[in-house]
Amino acid sequence: MRKLILLGFCILGLLPAHSQQINADILQKKWNAYWITAPNASLHEYGVYHFRKTITLAAKPSSFIVHVSGDNRYKLYVNGKMASFGPARGDIYHWNFETIDIAPFLNEGNNVLAAVVWNFGEERQEAQISWQTGFILQGNTEAEKIVNTNNTWKCFINKAYSPLQPLLVYSYYAAGPTERIDYNLYPTDWTGISFNDTDWPKSTHISTGLPKGVFDFTLGWMLVPRPIPQMELKKENFAAVKTNPGNYFTLDFLAGNTSITIPANSNITVLLDRGKLTTAYPVLEFSKGKNADIQLAYAEALYLIENSKDWRAETQKGNRNEVEGKRLVGVTDELISNGNNQQRFESLMWRTYRYVKVTITTQDEPLTLNALYGIFEGYPFSLNASFTSNNPVLTDIFTTGWHTARLDAHETYMDCPYYEQLQYGGDTRIQALVSLYNSGDDRLMRNAIEQLRNSLMPEGITLSRFPTAHAQEIPTFSLIWISMLHDYWIYRGDSAFIQKQLPVARMILHYFEQYQQADGSLKKSPYWNFTDWVDDKGWNAGVAPIGKDGSSAALDLQLLMAYQSALDLETQNGLPDFIQRYSGKIKQLKNSITINYWNSEKMMFSDTKEKQLYSQHCNSLAILTNTITGTKATLLARKIITDTGISKATIYFRYYLHQAMAKAGLGNEYLNMLDKWKEDLAMGLTTWAEMDDVNRSRSDCHAWGSSPNIELLRIVLGIDAATPGFAKVKIEPHLGNLTNASGNMPHPKGQIAVSYSKNTNGKWNCLIQLPETINGVFIWQGKSISLHAGTNTFIL
Repeated sequence: MRKLILLGFCILGLLPAHSQQINADILQKKWNAYWITAPNASLHEYGVYHFRKTITLAAKPSSFIVHVSGDNRYKLYVNGKMASFGPARGDIYHWNFETIDIAPFLNEGNNVLAAVVWNFGEERQEAQISWQTGFILQGNTEAEKIVNTNNTWKCFINKAYSPLQPLLVYSYYAAGPTERIDYNLYPTDWTGISFNDTDWPKSTHISTGLPKGVFDFTLGWMLVPRPIPQMELKKENFAAVKTNPGNYFTLDFLAGNTSITIPANSNITVLLDRGKLTTAYPVLEFSKGKNADIQLAYAEALYLIENSKDWRAETQKGNRNEVEGKRLVGVTDELISNGNNQQRFESLMWRTYRYVKVTITTQDEPLTLNALYGIFEGYPFSLNASFTSNNPVLTDIFTTGWHTARLDAHETYMDCPYYEQLQYGGDTRIQALVSLYNSGDDRLMRNAIEQLRNSLMPEGITLSRFPTAHAQEIPTFSLIWISMLHDYWIYRGDSAFIQKQLPVARMILHYFEQYQQADGSLKKSPYWNFTDWVDDKGWNAGVAPIGKDGSSAALDLQLLMAYQSALDLETQNGLPDFIQRYSGKIKQLKNSITINYWNSEKMMFSDTKEKQLYSQHCNSLAILTNTITGTKATLLARKIITDTGISKATIYFRYYLHQAMAKAGLGNEYLNMLDKWKEDLAMGLTTWAEMDDVNRSRSDCHAWGSSPNIELLRIVLGIDAATPGFAKVKIEPHLGNLTNASGNMPHPKGQIAVSYSKNTNGKWNCLIQLPETINGVFIWQGKSISLHAGTNTFIL
């Protein structure tokens, strides 16, 4: 029985939309299928709904392609096995539908299609946009029209569900509710062919499906094909039982080899450890135990027990591997048993956890737990890169960074999987580069660029995050969006894609022009101009110091960096007028930044015109934008990593600090700048924390901390693009005190592999392998060596 259920989660035969043949009418004409809902269902409030349709086939088909979507979300089952889930998160003007071939699930004779659809209402995830409760399924051609959603579909409002919001979660939480399910009200085996839905009412129509760009008087969803593949699903077990009164929970049970029974009239609490953080659908299979209460509470980490009423004391976590003297604070699912055999809980949405606290209260009947496990969910990235060296800690950093990046990549990139699940521009730029350097799969990056573009406000900037139910504005993240577009151009080329985005880049820069003064500097730029989570004098909620007249070096330098990225894009793909305009803006800004912020006595750029505050941020950006160059840049780079009196970059902005070090000729210092990552490992984290203060970091999983997965390959091994589109490769290693290092990364034409080992004579044996048709240059201590396609070997 359990194996059959698990097979249903494997999504056999499911393929991403863009790899299926979509009938042209699906994209060009109004659909014959209707969006449907249940009679008397609320349009916008919380609700869980089931839909079913039975069809009869004369023979098992070789192909049966359908298109499916729902609002907020759906899971589609065919003959009891899950065939699709989604839709991939988007917005009303770009509402995704999945295209799947359900033929592998169909049989000759009777077949049942069943879907669960849920609307979390006002309690839904902040990242979830919604029109109203609805479900739609459309056959690809006349051959599949028998399954089209209309009032021949039966429906059921599942009153077993009610939402649970966390009783206590420190800081901002926006990831939506968990579930309370009373199985006394639950329709058992409702997805199966044998289920009797005679008493279920017919569904009601909302409107016909409408592909984006097709005119109709219908309001609502504009349907577009899903641009990304389905998520990976993989079974995973818990690693350990940490607290186990009564010794009911055993490793054999966690491995799936045996069941356990909790006696009647008992109350037990067990703490389970996955061993590392995960994002997964928790699955619990249980029997009997009429009206037993089962609670599953999920946490990234445990909190120290403190008697102090000071919230700062209460939010300390300590070493993540330690459980003694700690408490679990987090979100919880609650289940009420109906006393039958083979009850099954599978959460509607995945959860984030390392630790799970299981609390069980039985009534007059024993409860049997048949299985408890997770189904990992994440974007199906494959790791196609590697890094090894004589320093094993670097391998640990690389491995942990990739795990972090995976947990923050689902249908969109996410800042964190536990607390927010939102795609922010600043985070996403780093995450997208990790994807390119470690996997080579650029589809989620393209999707992110387009989604953030789609968030454009009328005044000319993108929202800080998207998709999002409520607008939030961080104008500096709009500037970073331009840099992310530039990254895509450098590593992928694709002029047609770039040209599609350029009008938005122009609008963003035009927005900032409104706040530029006669000398080009910005003053009194509105909204939340976040730079980094620095807790130091002059910084306020992540905003770098602002001068008395409303000016800021950090803002001017970020604007300058965006102008430079835009100039490159316009030069290669754009219009001459913008080339000339941006060239003038760049020259003007460089001049005003030097005049306004350079302190010739301190030999640094200040944060404000008052020249009292200094930071790694502004001086790193000055190097990256070529506001200072040559030996002056090298001296400045050395100063900003040794001067203890300036504001330091936190884990997020160190991406830019490390780039500046390499650009200024101090790339060999990079390996000495990883103390933050080593501290996280020593504190038992299995992913990178959001903040530098790891003991009190809100989130234990922020992929902006995965920048070493770029820089171990780009700075240490030296692999980079020499020309746009990665048409030519540049290899410039910075090996520091290593004696050997090697690795590889994906390239659009194949793999780039490098190996360096110091021989007994103190010379370096170098092996460089490039894809066919790709050449490049190797740079070492100012000297250049030409590289040809294939294998290159030499001694330095």
